[in-house]
Amino acid sequence: MKNALGAVDTVLLLGGRSEIGLEIVKLLVGLGASRVVLAVRGDFAPPDLPESGAEFHVLPFDALDVNGHGAVFDKAVELVGDLDVVISGFGVLGSQADYDADPAAAARDVVVNYGAHVSVGLHAARVLREQGHGTLVMLSSVAGARVRKANFVYGSAKAGLDGFAQGLGDALHGSGARVLIVRPGFVIGRMTKGLTPAPLSSTPRQVASATVRALREGASSVWVPRALGPIFAVMRLLPRALWRRMPR
Repeated sequence: MKNALGAVDTVLLLGGRSEIGLEIVKLLVGLGASRVVLAVRGDFAPPDLPESGAEFHVLPFDALDVNGHGAVFDKAVELVGDLDVVISGFGVLGSQADYDADPAAAARDVVVNYGAHVSVGLHAARVLREQGHGTLVMLSSVAGARVRKANFVYGSAKAGLDGFAQGLGDALHGSGARVLIVRPGFVIGRMTKGLTPAPLSSTPRQVASATVRALREGASSVWVPRALGPIFAVMRLLPRALWRRMPR
């Protein structure tokens, strides 16, 4: 396999409880990453990797505290030096019914799922551009590829995030830094517990494996599973009258 990633020594995960993010970290540690910073809200114990030999640091991080995001990056660099991979992996999944009943909650979750990623994305771009290397991994979703009525608040935030990540990747072109956009379908995990899995579902480990593969290939985006890419290329062309009948 072509390896465009190079050696990865340091990783910063924003959203240290993210199942996908932690699986990516575990795989990168297995490939040689030795210094990891987990930025997380509340008390948190690093994952148990007794045989990895990796050095873990935990920093406080609140997605809604956008004024504190810059300090998180500064502290991470102080702890481990240059950042080879930054993973923007935090997010919340609320139901459309809950959002309809509580618009304030909808607005707050949109800030978490979109606005906060804009903040950390720009801070990451600053650091990676100054370094002249590094990759920002943005966890997007097929929910943003074409927003569905079943949860249009969540989907609209992911659509904004995806567009931002594409633009940021273009802005970083030629700097030595880059952006990888990850677009998983339904992920069977803690966030979707109690929901019926959709077709072409995946696990956090499968998403992480596809992400690391895309990192090594130097890709700018990856659909998980890959079949979702051509499927959504067709779905974008569906007439709106048909699209609004989609159940989820």
